[in-house]
Amino acid sequence: MRFHSAFYIICFVVSAVMLTGCDEPSTDRPLSYAIPEQPELPTGFTPKPGWETSEFAVAAANPLATDAGYQIIQAGGSAVDAAIAVQLVLTLVEPQSSGIGGGAFLLAWDGEQIHAYNGRETAPSAADENLFLDDDGEPLSFAESVRSGLSVGVPGTLALLKTAHDQHGVLPWADLFQPAITLSEQGFNISPRLHSLLMSDDALRNDDIAAAFYYDENGDPHPVGHNLKNPALAEILGEVANEGLSAFYEGRVAESIAERVQNHPERPGQMTPEDVTGYLDLEMSTEAMCNEWKTFEICGFPPPSSGHLAIMQILGIMEHFEAPETALQDSVPSANWLHQFFEASKMAFADRNKYVADPLFADAPGGDWQSMLDDVYLSGRASLFSYDQTMGTAEPGYPGGEQALLGIQSKEPERGTSHISIIDRDGNAVSMTTTIESGFGSRIMSDGGTGLTGGFLLNNELTDFSSTPIDEDGNLIANRVEAGKRPRSSMSPTLIFDSESGQLLATVGSPGGAAIIHYTAKAIIGMYDWGLNAQEAIDLPNFTDFNSSPVLEEERFPDSIIDALEALGHDVVIRPLTSGLQGIQVTEDGRLYGGADPRREGVVMGE
Repeated sequence: MRFHSAFYIICFVVSAVMLTGCDEPSTDRPLSYAIPEQPELPTGFTPKPGWETSEFAVAAANPLATDAGYQIIQAGGSAVDAAIAVQLVLTLVEPQSSGIGGGAFLLAWDGEQIHAYNGRETAPSAADENLFLDDDGEPLSFAESVRSGLSVGVPGTLALLKTAHDQHGVLPWADLFQPAITLSEQGFNISPRLHSLLMSDDALRNDDIAAAFYYDENGDPHPVGHNLKNPALAEILGEVANEGLSAFYEGRVAESIAERVQNHPERPGQMTPEDVTGYLDLEMSTEAMCNEWKTFEICGFPPPSSGHLAIMQILGIMEHFEAPETALQDSVPSANWLHQFFEASKMAFADRNKYVADPLFADAPGGDWQSMLDDVYLSGRASLFSYDQTMGTAEPGYPGGEQALLGIQSKEPERGTSHISIIDRDGNAVSMTTTIESGFGSRIMSDGGTGLTGGFLLNNELTDFSSTPIDEDGNLIANRVEAGKRPRSSMSPTLIFDSESGQLLATVGSPGGAAIIHYTAKAIIGMYDWGLNAQEAIDLPNFTDFNSSPVLEEERFPDSIIDALEALGHDVVIRPLTSGLQGIQVTEDGRLYGGADPRREGVVMGE
């Protein structure tokens, strides 16, 4: 029996609301993209069923994006082909989180080897360590930095996608643009989530292109269900589909990106068309980091991502603790287990904030990033743990044997992102996390010089750098702004394998800023320590600690757990923690099981 779980769920919703029917999707057909019915999924916490399939699965943050990947694989495409189509559609339907104006990290498994592709944005050639300081040498507020031309890095997403397609693509490059171009031309229905975010974001209205596109003449966002067409994006994508990367990184589009950055009315940036074109000279391929945990091999992204290092530090430190008698009860982690997780997180984030930065600009401790995951080092870090009391704030350790003379970066907010997980019919897999940083990025929109309505949003990725070049003691911060440098990231695309057989077990990841690290760690622990399926692990309550006060997801933890944590000295904060986990597992019988975060509108589709 074939499974079309997401298709039937979508059809059920649409049929119930619109009294329309749905035919079963065809298989093994040539690519001729058809826009699916577009249900209006609610925001908030909407339970997801989990999806079992037998041949392939696509998980993404929006049903239209998931469907695009589904149709690509149906037409014979690979996991990478599907990921490209998914990302291009997300540019249109989830503009607050990712798009061609941002960057991404992609892990691809071809059945024999993991390939890692780095599409992280870069600082313009005129940027320096004082980028976010005012005339008095004081840092701008985070909001001022974000909503400006100063914050925009040179986009890397399209360069990453083309590099990955050259290595792993099956269908022609141009075919993968069909879904996004068609949706841009014919329109998509604004979802409740996008509408609510447009409603609550005042800064986006200040951009002339974005205001004319997303809002009406009264400054109100177009309503839920409004058919939104994006002719500018359709033209840009059509040119990239037919001409390749030069259509984006050279000529009219590159000039438009630079012009929009340089002409911000309050805080212009210094990006030039040559900065945009120069991205094509960068090396996209890098080496994934793989580390053992229990009987599994966890593979993730190296610096400039801090995600894999921090996740594996948390997991590795906790392995040296005495496991609590009860870790999970009634689908809620126990107070004793959370105490261990929070203390390990504090130590991981202390190291992250001191050492991790773009490896082309910052040396790894002891000359090797793996020094931060050395078992002897993690055992020493674990020895600082107390079962009876929180340490409060952790200090950085000495990986590699000595502590570098580096400053400690203060906590900088990190925001919007999206994640894509795919396994195709041949067992090839993708884990890709993609971002424009804050919700709607820098709030600067480019029409690519087309003069048409719409376009794409530019990132504010440079605010992932430290806002100041030195710390309070005058020490240089590793993750300071430098020309051509990539800012540190928390994105954590992850592939999980059986360490003995080498068999792929899962692809997983999440948006969520710095909390990506905790969300992804939660999913890994849930699936492979607590024996949950992907959906159950994703559904677990969220919890974070950035080396300060622990944060618990509101309305998900009983008072008894909060009281127990406070008795251990934790200053607990309760607030929404909106992850967007997407995960696909390979089950013991060789089938696939996918999960999508109930906190967002994503689904899984496959057969």
